[in-house]
Amino acid sequence: MEIEAPLVLHRGKIQSDWIDYNGHMNVAYYVLVFDHATDALLDFLGMDEDYREQTGFTTYVLETHVTYDRELKQNDPVRVETQLLDFDAKRLHYFSQMFHGDEGFLAATTEIMLMHIDTRGPMAAPMPDEVLARVEAVMATHRRLGRPPQAGRVIAIRRR
Repeated sequence: MEIEAPLVLHRGKIQSDWIDYNGHMNVAYYVLVFDHATDALLDFLGMDEDYREQTGFTTYVLETHVTYDRELKQNDPVRVETQLLDFDAKRLHYFSQMFHGDEGFLAATTEIMLMHIDTRGPMAAPMPDEVLARVEAVMATHRRLGRPPQAGRVIAIRRR
């Protein structure tokens, strides 16, 4: 299995109904695009729709942090790159960057912590060994990448 560093698993185009009164993509739709990229990541790791239906396991987002760096407009192509930062038996910590698909500029970032969940609880549950093996393979490749400067940021008003 070849693993990109970072993973490029989602590409799309900004839809007309995502545009707000300022003439650019509304903040909610940046999150939607990142959510599509998360779905692609989970599929890549083996936690796809069949996995969820057959096992009763899923994932929940525990925390997310989004930065908005440059506006996107109707019909702009986008590419999302995802880097695994860390994991344990029950959680995935990853970082995604959204780029303009043609011009290449950074439009937004997100840092996400996911929890693997047994829906019968619902409660946190360890990922099965075959999923953890795929996660470890990704982590082995992504360890070479530098940590994104936006990762781990805290929202605060800086006072002098």
